[in-house]
Amino acid sequence: MLNAIIEWSLKNRFFVLVGTALVAGMGVYAAVNLPIDAIPDLTNVQVQVITEAPALSPLEVESLLSFPVESAMSGLPDVEQIRSVSKFGISVVTIVFHEGTDILRARQLVSERIPRAAEAIPKNYGTPTLGPIATALGEVLQFQVKAEAGSSVTAMELRSILDWFVSYQLRKVPGVTEINAHGGELKTYQVEVDPDKLGEYHLSITDVFQALQTNNANAGGGYLVHEGEARYIRGVSQARSSDDIASIVVDERDGVPVTIGSVAKVHPAPMIRSGLATRDGQGEIVVGLVMMLIGQNGRRVVEDVKAEIVELQKSLPSGVTIEILYDRSHLIHDTLDTVLHNLAEGGVLVIVVLLAMLGNLRGGIIVALAIPLSMLFAADVMYLTGVSASLMSLGAIDFGLIVDSSVIMIENCVRRLGHEGGTRPKEDIVRDAAIEVRKPTMYGELIITTVYLPILALQGQEGKLFRPMALTVVFALAGSLVLSLTFMPVMASLGLSSRPEEKEIWLIRKLKRFYVPLLDAFLRRPVFAMGTALALVAVSLPVGYNLGAEFMPKLNEGDLLIEAVQIPSAPLERAVKVSTQIEDLLKTFPEVRTVYCKTGRPEIANDVMGVHQTDVWAMLKPRDEWRPGMTRDRLIEEMDAILNENVPGVKFGFSQPIEMRVNELVAGVKSDVAALIYGPDLDVLRKKAAEVERVLARIPGAHDVKVPSAGRLPLLRVEVRRDQLARYGIKGSDVLDVISALGGTTVGTVFEGNIRRPLQIRLPLAWRDDVEKIGSIRIIDAMGRPIPLKDLADIRMEEGPSEVERENIERRVYVGVNVRGRDLAGFVHEAERAIEEQVELPPGYMLRWGGQFEHLESAEKRLAIVASVALVLLFLLLYSSFKSMRLSLLIFTAVPTAATGGVFALAMRGLPFSISAAVGFIALFGVAVLNGLVWVSAVEHLRAEGVESHEAAREASIVRLRPILMTALVAGLGFIPMALATTPGAEIQRPLATVVIGGLFTSTLLTSLVLPAIYPWFAPRIPAHGEA
Repeated sequence: MLNAIIEWSLKNRFFVLVGTALVAGMGVYAAVNLPIDAIPDLTNVQVQVITEAPALSPLEVESLLSFPVESAMSGLPDVEQIRSVSKFGISVVTIVFHEGTDILRARQLVSERIPRAAEAIPKNYGTPTLGPIATALGEVLQFQVKAEAGSSVTAMELRSILDWFVSYQLRKVPGVTEINAHGGELKTYQVEVDPDKLGEYHLSITDVFQALQTNNANAGGGYLVHEGEARYIRGVSQARSSDDIASIVVDERDGVPVTIGSVAKVHPAPMIRSGLATRDGQGEIVVGLVMMLIGQNGRRVVEDVKAEIVELQKSLPSGVTIEILYDRSHLIHDTLDTVLHNLAEGGVLVIVVLLAMLGNLRGGIIVALAIPLSMLFAADVMYLTGVSASLMSLGAIDFGLIVDSSVIMIENCVRRLGHEGGTRPKEDIVRDAAIEVRKPTMYGELIITTVYLPILALQGQEGKLFRPMALTVVFALAGSLVLSLTFMPVMASLGLSSRPEEKEIWLIRKLKRFYVPLLDAFLRRPVFAMGTALALVAVSLPVGYNLGAEFMPKLNEGDLLIEAVQIPSAPLERAVKVSTQIEDLLKTFPEVRTVYCKTGRPEIANDVMGVHQTDVWAMLKPRDEWRPGMTRDRLIEEMDAILNENVPGVKFGFSQPIEMRVNELVAGVKSDVAALIYGPDLDVLRKKAAEVERVLARIPGAHDVKVPSAGRLPLLRVEVRRDQLARYGIKGSDVLDVISALGGTTVGTVFEGNIRRPLQIRLPLAWRDDVEKIGSIRIIDAMGRPIPLKDLADIRMEEGPSEVERENIERRVYVGVNVRGRDLAGFVHEAERAIEEQVELPPGYMLRWGGQFEHLESAEKRLAIVASVALVLLFLLLYSSFKSMRLSLLIFTAVPTAATGGVFALAMRGLPFSISAAVGFIALFGVAVLNGLVWVSAVEHLRAEGVESHEAAREASIVRLRPILMTALVAGLGFIPMALATTPGAEIQRPLATVVIGGLFTSTLLTSLVLPAIYPWFAPRIPAHGEA
């Protein structure tokens, strides 16, 4: 079949050239329109259910909200984990589904169970709703709606502009699922009831509640027919202004109406807030967060949103502008720039080697054409299969591997034309040359493809990271194979001269002068050769064991996200002062472009933060504007020192925007690694978490050690006394109405055209900020007597947990820690030993490790299987090629020798073992085996011609030195830019490239020196003439 393809191509050269041009043209279109992002989305398939009940404490939220939702979701198909966070006034339950579950199906399954959960939640305690359909990578852009200096526009007006104009316009942009608001003041109409005036009129707050609820509505009365015409009837009692609300009648006294205005002040006021935002030490701001729909093109969505913002600017009120704060497209641009620079530099190096080593300019140019054409073919298939262009999908492309089959094809054509040119037609010579090497060409591509295919079986985060990479490499190799069988023979017949002068280049001649004596020395001492190889492998074992391990190198996102945590009792009002202080300190660093802080949770509570928690976004300048010698780690150390020294009572943790969000959504923790402690009693959990925290803080490499749920939340408990209620004939609901009015109770809606404003009842500040005052609030009994609240209820201060976390219906706390300056696995192993010695867990309690370490453990198990499958497939391919177990084993010796070089290379560069390095080892095995295959094929060809095994090994080594060196050089040089790059994204590519380069060095030495020496031990016996 391959022969037929080659022959057809040479007979139909015009069709081949036009077809190649069409594929290339479609590839250009596909490359321009490919979805692009910095990294693949690592978020697992999850659905959030959010329930808000402002009146409930964390323990009440757990029992009344979280537990009913968890119970309703238990038993759903394909559910992997259910976890919840219960904080003051809010419950967030996260249902994690098995990988591969369609997100829309998962949301449908959850939404079908929500009514069941709602039935189990007591009336008026909140309604469960689905969270937004977005992921950790969905938060693509943040912007500030700001008033110009000297403008009279208030924070309340800015928030209204965001909520009722900007958000609606941006939601129309394709790919945007939600605009989340943070900061500013949400406008409400507040009825500020005066308890003294209520007492004068012998009214209770419940009376005011009822008056507002029953006098603020419209009604329809059907229609009447008048002179053959239908006239529709409308009853209008909807309040539309403060004056309308104030004129609502509550009751009458002596024939005089008592209105809302008689007992309360009615005025616009902000809703009680659960979050705020500040910036650059200049006070509060209003922030909008653009959330992207799952699976959309991040770069395109950001570009479209920014274009829409430019249009919106023209329609904003005078003095109001929109300014971009955080833009994901910068990271996408930086990482893509890193990849493209590496690919371009690698491509240039490969082409230079090809031109130098082939010794034929035309041949080198023809082979070089395989690089862009293979990539354009890959772009076509990526576009059709929906694989996005990212740091990972493009990060492992090595042009040396891609051109390998074309090198074999063109080199043979040049050699045959040099020997036979002029004796018969050029097209026949090219055809015979192409057919002669069709098998090694195909096997070469198959071997590289084979080692990448098992990577497609990876699951979890490592699967999302490396499956796109494996697919892209396989697509490019498939394109390279097709080109080598069609386009390359055609170009050889058209572009190569009829009788090229084949001469050995000076570099090879120089190398052979050094190589041949060394080869002869090894051929005379096969035991020494084998012993050297085994010694290298033996030495690499302890080196590899001591490398340490991490899940993945951290991608440098270019910006910092600093978590600042105060004690849980810290009020929201203090956050402005603390945030401003933090911003002023960070702005002193010349590397910082702007700083803004987001305290508490946004309007859509997909991120459950308390008002004592602040995310500090430090947007950094480009690296070339930093102080000389400043590194990211040193900058973090300096920031940590100045913040801890000048901001007392606040704990700081350093991360990055995407990194923290991925950790939080995937693992439920905001740190690199977490010690998760499970058990029934919160007090015991808190105590043990404190012990673990002290142990971890003493381990080298531990930074930002914290227990998020450790703090205690002070509560003012107002517990009704049933006997007193019975004595005065007062209902419990009357007391609870007073309590709810302290924080503000929504009793209706006021419409301003299409804009809806909550209508709230609230007690004045003077009555709600003093425990004594609260106790003196009077409630009217059945006989019209005012009874103080303290006579109807016990009022006392107490403490409770600031939050309650659960996983699969079991309570948990975690101790989070960021690891810097050492490998993750080594840190966790040391921590495990220390905790086992110093912390004793009671029966019924257990500890396990989460975060990145959990991903590392599962990835190592899967990679062990994947690597084994790849090696087995490689061996089967070798056996099918030679039909010899002994020769297959001989070539397979390249695997441990190549691994040795990879291990030494990692150790020399101080890099720990990671999933990126593991994938590098898998790719390396394919290249190393390919080199061995080329050499053994040449030896066996000589043996078949009757050459003795020792002489065949020597002759093949000298003759095949150029192709073996060329294969190793083009493969290794293609990875050098990745190994040396320092720009954003290079961190992930560096271990992979380092492994391949180091492994190719040792495997090439093996192929050139050790294999020839030990070949006679493995050489199959050639039957003598006349033997049966």
